[in-house]
Amino acid sequence: MRSALVLQTDFGMADGAVSAMYGVALGVCPDLRICDLTHEIPPYDIWEASYRLIQTISYWPKDTVFVSVVDPGVGSSRRSVCVRTSGGHYVITPDNGTLTHVKRMLGIEGARIIDESVNRLAGSTQSYTFYGRDVYVYTGARLAAGIIDFEGVGPAFDPAEVVELPIVEPTFDGERVQGTIDVLDVRFGSLWTNISRERFDQLGVGYGQRVEVTIEADTRTVYRNFLTYARSFSEVFVGEPLVYANSLDCMAVAINQGSFAKAYGIGTGTSWKITLRKAPRLVYE
Repeated sequence: MRSALVLQTDFGMADGAVSAMYGVALGVCPDLRICDLTHEIPPYDIWEASYRLIQTISYWPKDTVFVSVVDPGVGSSRRSVCVRTSGGHYVITPDNGTLTHVKRMLGIEGARIIDESVNRLAGSTQSYTFYGRDVYVYTGARLAAGIIDFEGVGPAFDPAEVVELPIVEPTFDGERVQGTIDVLDVRFGSLWTNISRERFDQLGVGYGQRVEVTIEADTRTVYRNFLTYARSFSEVFVGEPLVYANSLDCMAVAINQGSFAKAYGIGTGTSWKITLRKAPRLVYE
């Protein structure tokens, strides 16, 4: 039985790179179902590639094959791998940190190094700059089409060895919860944090109450204000900022019908810290 093949890259759509990957996949299996996760990952941004996978992967059927190509180390000694998640999905990617969130939040039950002597597009052995076309999507298509099984990808290795990017875990000191701004809701400019709703609930903040939000870049305070904790955007006025739980059940900060990131020049990554505290009663009553 054939599985869906889902592609993610930082290639964009301005040239023929993604189309070439489609062509290789259809050359392997003409009736393969190919879908796009995104091709708008910022160039070389492994962290965002990792996050977009965890945002998406669990909503696809078991046995779906994901090919993620954000590969600043293309042609280097970094491994080309395929993993099977604990939920039964496959991800083919460079082993460069792209699997960070999948490994930590879903779990990886098996990992294999791609055997390029078998799983590589014919005639491409002298090419070292387009592994997405020559190795990753070719292997992904063969796996999705059932031409090979997981064991046919290549030799196994310990999933614990899958490369992870540095993570800063959220903390709670009894009064404040602090985490990082992991990624932006790109189109709308909302800030998505690594603070789970469960951890946020330790603050005892109810819907409609105020949250003190402090955002720091390294040691510089970029933003501090008291925002409403809301179920959805419709619970605040247009142009008003809010705190809410996003689709991954983590805390987020936004402006209703505006871009919080653009308004305040907010970035992402482990150097961008966000602290949430229940506002004093005199603020919200």
